[in-house]
Amino acid sequence: MEIEKIKNIIVGQKEDLADFFKRKKIVEREVELGQFKKFLAHPNVLVITGPRRAGKSVLAVTLFSGKNYGYLNFDDERLAGFESDDFNAVLEAFYDLNGADVEYLIFDEIQNIPNWELFINRLRRTKKIIITGSNANLLSGELATHLTGRHLEAVLYPFSFREYLKVRKMEIAKEDFYSTKKISQIKKQLQKYLADGGFPETFLFGPAMVSKIYDDVITKDILLHYGVKNKKAFRELANYIVSNFGKDLNYRKLGTVFAIKNVHTVKNYVEYLRTSFLIFVLEKFSYKLKQQYITSKKVYGVDTGLVNSVAFQVSENSGRLMENAVMIDLMRRKNYFKEFTEVYYWRDYTGKEVDFVLKRGTKIVELIQVCQNLTNIETKEREIRSLFLASEELNCNTLIIITADEDKVEKIEGKKIQFIPLWKWLLQK
Repeated sequence: MEIEKIKNIIVGQKEDLADFFKRKKIVEREVELGQFKKFLAHPNVLVITGPRRAGKSVLAVTLFSGKNYGYLNFDDERLAGFESDDFNAVLEAFYDLNGADVEYLIFDEIQNIPNWELFINRLRRTKKIIITGSNANLLSGELATHLTGRHLEAVLYPFSFREYLKVRKMEIAKEDFYSTKKISQIKKQLQKYLADGGFPETFLFGPAMVSKIYDDVITKDILLHYGVKNKKAFRELANYIVSNFGKDLNYRKLGTVFAIKNVHTVKNYVEYLRTSFLIFVLEKFSYKLKQQYITSKKVYGVDTGLVNSVAFQVSENSGRLMENAVMIDLMRRKNYFKEFTEVYYWRDYTGKEVDFVLKRGTKIVELIQVCQNLTNIETKEREIRSLFLASEELNCNTLIIITADEDKVEKIEGKKIQFIPLWKWLLQK
């Protein structure tokens, strides 16, 4: 590829970014920026993964703010035909445009180009590099082997509810947790957040943008990237899985429904959805690792607005949307704040279930149920009974039930249960 064409693309992309930063208020994300900046003070590679359009590029540029940096996004139709032999031309273009002393480089979606690992491994000895990508297996290849101790991985998700309120210019103070008026405003915003989700572009172009993001992931990141042959079956299966968020995932049943004979093909399809950050796959907790692998799994969407764009049943799904919102925020807390190491669900042989089991090291640290409404006595007793059974089996006494409105602590049969409304739980640091 001609170097002049590459320079034209680099300049155009950087102008677009500069224009975006001038026109839009940039919300500070909850990831640990200080840790990233300290890491990038030395020649290192920071790898930021996450869903498409979650704000990875903006975060990368923010980290190099005030620096002389080079930027190239490979998810650009003008780079069609770019090959690994063209990487040297990219480096030469950066030197021509930024000067020979340029040491900060950002590469978006570079995994689209064969042998990109060799190029990055060569540069990382003298440059500070940020790579962004929308594939969870970005570092599963050769680069991970070469970068041991020289790279840091981070996952960026769509806006949390806390970040969402910042975009809406709604600041929350400690005393607001006790203001009836403020709580009412927060709850209204929560309903909109659950319906629209947290993708930044929904604030610019409306909820319809989420459907475009979903279609881009299916088409570019899966069908084209993995060369899926039965495109119709895959699209139908993807829509079905995303629409059935919060429910069990059964590979054989999926194969039967969509006439996919090989169960391994179904597993591969689900893995494509997971590694492309469209879904989370939650395993059942068991002290026996083999049981975790062979028992039923549950699936959740990476954004409530995304699952709504596929399922089209916001009001009917309100309870499951609450559960999905909790799952997403648990993944944020795990990746951003390192509050715990693993998330599971629990179910016994009778079908009693706890939505989320949080594990740190070898210890279960928290059990969480999500139930929209506990006014029905039978429903409340069922949720509490499941918590108690899991508490005894897993030796955990931190018990939480997340609801739409209840906010209290009850002592039942010698155990304390915290009832907390979803809005309050989502706003906790």
